[in-house]
Amino acid sequence: MPTPPTRRVLAWHALLTLSLVASGCRPAPRGEGGAGRAGLAIQNKGSDTLVNLALAWAEAYRRVRPDISIAVTGGGSGTGIAALINGTVDIANASRPMKDDEIATARANGIEPIAHTVAIDALAVIVNPANPVDRLTIDQLSEMYIGRTTRWSEVGGDDRPIVLLSRETNSGTHVYFLEEVVRRGDGDSEDIFAPRTLLMPSSQGITSEVRRNPNAIGYDGLGYVTPEEKTVALSGDAGRTYALPSAETADDGTYPLSRPLYMYTAGEPTGEIAAYLAWIMGPEGQALVRKLGFVPIGAP
Repeated sequence: MPTPPTRRVLAWHALLTLSLVASGCRPAPRGEGGAGRAGLAIQNKGSDTLVNLALAWAEAYRRVRPDISIAVTGGGSGTGIAALINGTVDIANASRPMKDDEIATARANGIEPIAHTVAIDALAVIVNPANPVDRLTIDQLSEMYIGRTTRWSEVGGDDRPIVLLSRETNSGTHVYFLEEVVRRGDGDSEDIFAPRTLLMPSSQGITSEVRRNPNAIGYDGLGYVTPEEKTVALSGDAGRTYALPSAETADDGTYPLSRPLYMYTAGEPTGEIAAYLAWIMGPEGQALVRKLGFVPIGAP
């Protein structure tokens, strides 16, 4: 299983963002193909799940094409999609598909969003290493996040209160967890997160609270999990089988919480944007996917 990035890597990537922005990046006019003209850059914004991978791609691609400047920022899937709709980015990163109303708004603005699957992610459920609970079914997890199960002793742990952590609502990871865990994949369900759920502004916020609080439970992209947190084995078949999150279990379908990660463009990409996306989906770009703890597209 690939080694997830450390917090030093995250800080280093933040410095990379500053250096890219300082290099004279500014939004490319919509429809002109992004970078490749003097003073223009590929603008890339969105999913916090994807941001570290996108930064790694940008750094590696600058070694391949030093004449191309790529500015990468996070902010959540909703932020990236809104920027694509408004015509202020070339590529929007998203850890969820665009919603019907987002697509309709984009089309009303003259933009036809095109989704490009660039990696697969296993969404890890994490607890403090001191927590004895090491496996849960999706049904148990749902009951916890709805608020019906409130103490760890109800799922085989100590008699302590369960502290629920989630990403904030602008996060594509929040939307995915709501649909696939809280609502158990039932499109007709209207279940929501329990009011006592703590909404965290970033993946780092969830992992920091889990490390600090032995009663906490949260979720995060596998690429963000460190040895200071414990991943929980999950069962999507009512306890008949359990699997820990990994590139292998996400790829073979034995882990129940895996999802595609997307880059969206305004129409079919052309010019330097098309070349960049082709590089991402090629051998060099997909090698970085595996290195950072995600699953490459078309993985054997």
